[in-house]
Amino acid sequence: MKITIIGGGPAGLYFALLAKKHDPAHDIQIFEQNPRGATYGWGVVFSDVGLSFLKEADPDFFAEFTAGHECCDYMEIVHRDTRVQIHGNHFSRTARLAMLETLDQACRRVGVEIRHGERITDIDALARDADLLVGADGANSAVRLHYAEQFRPSFERRRNKFAWYGTRQRFHPVSLIFRETAAGVFIAHSYQYSPEFSTFLVEVDPETWLRAGFDRMSEEESSRACAEIFRADLGSNPLLTNRSHWFEANIVRNERWHHANVVLLGDALRTVHFSLGSGTRMAMQDAIALHRGIVDHPSDLPAAFTAFEAQRRRSSSSFQGAAARSLDWYETVAGKLHLDPVGFAYDYMRRTGQVSHEDLRRRDPHFTAAYEAQNTDEPLGRTA
Repeated sequence: MKITIIGGGPAGLYFALLAKKHDPAHDIQIFEQNPRGATYGWGVVFSDVGLSFLKEADPDFFAEFTAGHECCDYMEIVHRDTRVQIHGNHFSRTARLAMLETLDQACRRVGVEIRHGERITDIDALARDADLLVGADGANSAVRLHYAEQFRPSFERRRNKFAWYGTRQRFHPVSLIFRETAAGVFIAHSYQYSPEFSTFLVEVDPETWLRAGFDRMSEEESSRACAEIFRADLGSNPLLTNRSHWFEANIVRNERWHHANVVLLGDALRTVHFSLGSGTRMAMQDAIALHRGIVDHPSDLPAAFTAFEAQRRRSSSSFQGAAARSLDWYETVAGKLHLDPVGFAYDYMRRTGQVSHEDLRRRDPHFTAAYEAQNTDEPLGRTA
């Protein structure tokens, strides 16, 4: 089979790797518009559940993929200068560039051709020339835009503002930091992803963003202002920039997932908000499901697409629903700051409706006992 993939992110690379390892006769070519070694953002984080699917799909590559990861088994929520630790949450973190380079090298070893620095201008020509064209070109997918009438995408722009930074301050646990200022509430999502660096994502509602004057600041000015707000957390370390411009979350959905011999994967197909840390996981699970569909239906592409969608549609909707509830929580967090630190952390952990009180008790009985001691009169049953 001749397979052409547009987009050299985790979805496209991992699908190519699985397909080529299964059948070396496949002719697989990946087009990536960015030069090799260029990436934007800092680290990526996986839960232990999020990595288990990789181990099952390809144990040898799993060992290679996770070899240099930074790991921890708890998270920390900072509210009113109090650090609340919640154990039983296992996280594995790595640099985004290191993740892509590991995937890139594995693909090249098995004979996948990867062409960097090439922007595709004639998608129809590629589709005609290939048995399968995979659109794995991210949230701003050119493939999805070109076939918009067929895929019927929809977009929902959320209200909070975000900026991705890095820092040399090492946040060993996955940390959420809430700081109240005269302008409003600032939130930092932070975690160490290498021996030297941590991701530091700043989130703020649009009214606070305007009151603080970020609409008049350059990228460097914004980074300095945010570093000042989180000085107690960053120590003497500045925030590092890499196209660290403010943006809003844009939630992408597609009514249809495939058209003729073209299929979407990863963020081109659907975006999942990073507050759940699931975007890369979803992309790579898409790759596994599409690969399995083709293995089960090697000469029937429509049947392979149907199998892919049957396996992924429900979980995709479920994750997007949970992500929407998580976004709602962050967008209304100012109304929760009256809660004591333990109660605040408990409210956060149950924000999506998918984690019950009993789930938390199994993860961290000490944290749950601390919450129960302060809330003996409240019903603690399972969330519907």
